[in-house]
Amino acid sequence: MSADPAEPVYRNPVLDADWSDPDVIRVGDDFYLTASSFGRVPGLPLLHSRDLVNWTLVGHALQRLEPESEFAAPRHDCGVWAPSLRHHDGRFWIFWGDPDRGVFQVNAPEIRGPWTRPHLVKAGKGLIDPCPLWDDETGEAYLVHAWAKSRSGVKNRLTGHRMHPHGTELLDEGKVIVDGDRIPGWFTLEGPKLYRHDGWFWIFAPAGGVETGWQGAFRSRAFFGPYEEKVVLEQKDTDVNGPHQGGWVRTPSGEDWFLHFQQRGAYGRVVHLQPMRWGGGGSTSRSWGSPRSSGAESGGEAESGGGWPVIGDDGAPVAEHRRPDLPPQPPAAPATDDDFPGGRPGRQWQWTANPRDGWATHHSADGLRLTCVRTPDAHDLRALPNVLTQRLPGTPCTVEVDLRLDDGEPGARAGLAVLGDAYSWIGLQRGPDGTVRLVHRFAETVADQERDAAPPRPAPGGRARLRVDIDAGARCRFSYDTGDTANTADTGDGAGQGGFRPSGQVFAATPWRWVGALLGLVALAPTGQGHAGTATFTQFRIRIQEKRADR
Repeated sequence: MSADPAEPVYRNPVLDADWSDPDVIRVGDDFYLTASSFGRVPGLPLLHSRDLVNWTLVGHALQRLEPESEFAAPRHDCGVWAPSLRHHDGRFWIFWGDPDRGVFQVNAPEIRGPWTRPHLVKAGKGLIDPCPLWDDETGEAYLVHAWAKSRSGVKNRLTGHRMHPHGTELLDEGKVIVDGDRIPGWFTLEGPKLYRHDGWFWIFAPAGGVETGWQGAFRSRAFFGPYEEKVVLEQKDTDVNGPHQGGWVRTPSGEDWFLHFQQRGAYGRVVHLQPMRWGGGGSTSRSWGSPRSSGAESGGEAESGGGWPVIGDDGAPVAEHRRPDLPPQPPAAPATDDDFPGGRPGRQWQWTANPRDGWATHHSADGLRLTCVRTPDAHDLRALPNVLTQRLPGTPCTVEVDLRLDDGEPGARAGLAVLGDAYSWIGLQRGPDGTVRLVHRFAETVADQERDAAPPRPAPGGRARLRVDIDAGARCRFSYDTGDTANTADTGDGAGQGGFRPSGQVFAATPWRWVGALLGLVALAPTGQGHAGTATFTQFRIRIQEKRADR
């Protein structure tokens, strides 16, 4: 999934998985990106690149979601929405909106931390997608945010505030600076990113919804308006639906680029890189009081002229393009495979809620040793906080992992899941007589409990290698090998050894409301007394079926 630096072009998407609502900055020769993490922990992923095409995951800025009690159980579509990443006064800053709590920020001297605990900048329901700006010309600081109608009853408008330069509090009650209801044809205006360029205040903001929308740009000589608007990126005759919501970044040589997402169903929001330049035609609106005003103050006609951003191929997303003028870098991509050295999961893994002590045991060897956590929700993986997840790749792939169900009580089980609003999993379960069987279960979107996708089968030795082949359209075919997997070689050719057998019907992965489907590892047991046992996962591998080395 990484890009070959010898190729003169790159191909989109550059991040082919659910890195939702990306924002990007440059510090020196390094580029950094963060994305929404919603209710998963750790949150606020931090990605690094030197060429804007090859990215690696270097950490997370948020170790636990607060308040702790509200995220003790999964809240898949809540938590961290649309963060903004900035570098100011020698520190990295991330602002985000929790739609139920308000605007938060964390900051750190280095991208790898240590990051501060979350600080509540503005409390309130429905405050989302905040972005700060420190104006180097005046020393003033500002913040803009959008609104979630589900919590506030308000949407399609952007509210601006003066902010304390320390980034800790807002200095006024705020004012609507862009009202999407006053712009014919615009709806669901959100996700603003705030910049200062060429004497203008700029707001890059999407509208039209995640699957069908477009990217807008707004500009004004004064932060509080009036603003004029222009559509600067839309689908046109391409197959990239809803191209919008992201960030603008400039390279050391002066090239401009725009990173944004595309909503792709179960795969979530994959990230595209678009060339960008300045110099597009004039505005399409007037100031406040005119028929197509987007501003929030009265006044005469807004200043027009050139200097608008031109993104992609004259406003249409590109499938491939000349690489950025940056030094060639080795192919790289966020990690997926894991041997779990010392029992610790890699950075790519996130829990579905704040983790608790005892879920995973650290030890001296390789392998993830999960406790079979007792729960009254053993019938529904969607309700469990102790599912360890990573993103579903956006290209066809094969996922495999070895599983051993260790000593435990009847009912203890563990497995590999494809988790969304509907889910399916395959794994091992200990029966009342102490024997272990291979089980495969699923739950539909409307179901409140799971049922068998295939009859249980013997699992000699309490171990199996589990596989999911994920084809185009996120169609998942489960299979298993209950042979002597301890001596099964990984040849790397995707064929496997030991005799995989198919299980159940094809399962079509589904997203949550805002989150793509997830791959998950889980160990659990029904309610009862005492320790229910453990499960050990080893050799987690994802093989991409369609090589994209030329991206």
